[in-house]
Amino acid sequence: MATIGIIREGKIPADNRVALTPAQCKWLLKSFPTLRIYVQPSATRCFPDKDYERAGAILSEELSEAEYIFGIKEVPAHFLLDNKTYLFFSHTKKLQPYNQSLFHALIKKQITLIDYECLEHEDGQRIIGFGFFAGVVGAHNGLLAYGKRTGLFSLERVYKQKNFKELIHNYFEIKLPPIKIAVTGSGRVAHGIMEVLNLMGVREVEPDEYLSKNFSYPVYTQLKGGDLYRNRITGGYNREEFHAKHQDYFCLFRSYLICTDILLNGIYWEEGMDRLFDETALRHPDFKITTIADITDDAFGSIPINLGDQTIEDPVYGVDKISLQKTAPYLPGSVDVIAVGNLPNELPRDASRYFGEQLIKFILEDLLSKGNSPLLARATILKKGVLTEHYQYMREYAAIP
Repeated sequence: MATIGIIREGKIPADNRVALTPAQCKWLLKSFPTLRIYVQPSATRCFPDKDYERAGAILSEELSEAEYIFGIKEVPAHFLLDNKTYLFFSHTKKLQPYNQSLFHALIKKQITLIDYECLEHEDGQRIIGFGFFAGVVGAHNGLLAYGKRTGLFSLERVYKQKNFKELIHNYFEIKLPPIKIAVTGSGRVAHGIMEVLNLMGVREVEPDEYLSKNFSYPVYTQLKGGDLYRNRITGGYNREEFHAKHQDYFCLFRSYLICTDILLNGIYWEEGMDRLFDETALRHPDFKITTIADITDDAFGSIPINLGDQTIEDPVYGVDKISLQKTAPYLPGSVDVIAVGNLPNELPRDASRYFGEQLIKFILEDLLSKGNSPLLARATILKKGVLTEHYQYMREYAAIP
């Protein structure tokens, strides 16, 4: 008999998303008759406890009976149960220093860690995630901030809408000025961004047109890896080589700084990659960008003036173009930055439903059958507290003093 536990999110600020919705739990319990699902009660989860009870799940503060425990954000170390299999976004695969103590706790407690971020198809494409809804909310917030700065149009906050369907009805009333918007990335985040832009009537143009022409209507261009990076020696671009040896590549985004009003950043970034621009570029008189939504949200990463997270309630801050210091938003001489680590929380039900669908479609059957799944093996960072073969590069990070 397989047993699943769904935790109450413990990271602060509280996250109200969930890996499996009540309707999905009901379907699973019907499809797997020997399955049991335990759900920790939560006052902040986007679906009420009673919906899980009605679906057939067992409300329980104690999850010791659960073999597989599902969360969303990092689980605080003092909540971890020994010798369990956890699935959540651990934010450790890039050797993030702020989560090293959590990683050490996972090792000490002999936990098996399956990281959602590491669930990939053979070609490296991510299988599940909240990227699409992060893109939707990030694009909306970027345009909202630009509208506030200029006074040319206004948008309501996303979290005030009941769901995604209600949100998009507002877009048909919006008339945007003739602005230029650069969209970076090619994954789910970028798809969410472009969904919003298309619904608002922003027309997509090719990068060369974007750079060379002026338009009487709002336009955007999508900049994928091959549009943004070149090998320093050959001048070419190869996706596999870029991800293996990104230090050999330089970024081409500088030419977009002088003609872009809004940057909606959805590109993958890790330490050692060339940034989209140098922070000193802000001091150049031709730097035109006034609003940056860093949806991938790497502090001091591809956007060097991402100075750290804001909150859903207060998502925008300014960065002074001369001092590069954080300021209030919408000030003359500053660039507005939107950097929020849990953007999909503004559409938690839609985001959770989509996430759970992917989890059921690609992961759960293999997990519950306890088969020899290469996909799950590649996503398992720790097996009973020991680094697996794919993650030996983390040895130094995993070493407990």
